[in-house]
Amino acid sequence: MSVKIRLQRHGKKGKPFYWVVAADARAKRDGKYLEKIGTYNPNVNPAEINLDVDSAVKWLQNGAQPTPTAKNILSYKGAMLKNHLAGGVRKGALTQEQADAKFAAWLEEKAAKISDKEAGLTKAQSDAKAAALAAEKAVNEARIEAAKPVVEEVAEEAAPEVEAAAEEAPETIDEAQEKAAE
Repeated sequence: MSVKIRLQRHGKKGKPFYWVVAADARAKRDGKYLEKIGTYNPNVNPAEINLDVDSAVKWLQNGAQPTPTAKNILSYKGAMLKNHLAGGVRKGALTQEQADAKFAAWLEEKAAKISDKEAGLTKAQSDAKAAALAAEKAVNEARIEAAKPVVEEVAEEAAPEVEAAAEEAPETIDEAQEKAAE
């Protein structure tokens, strides 16, 4: 029986959510599995990955073959590196303490990269919101400015006409009747 480390799809249509599982290679994609190793949510940025690294390394050492996507996830979380370092300990090239120190240093570096990416994404998001707000304010100010001259022009144009009509208009009803008779 060959064992694969692969993704098992869950979630709804258009919103996938995956379990990272160790399963028999002959089992269906979403069928029976041997052990759930972690989860993968590609719907958020950066993608959310929860993985039991020790369990993944145990399966890798027992001969489980990861699929290409699962291999990328295992590499991203450090399971492939930990398996590689464990091989070096078995061969005598490293001590367990050295391997643990290298893995811890790699984890810190990876965590710094992830936090930098998250900070960059939040900064870009806030910059986009600020730019949208500034553009909206500019549009609103332009609308206000466009509305003001129309009102003033109408008032200025209408003022001479109203004054002329007022001068020509009779002051009393008798004057109006006399003007109408003429």
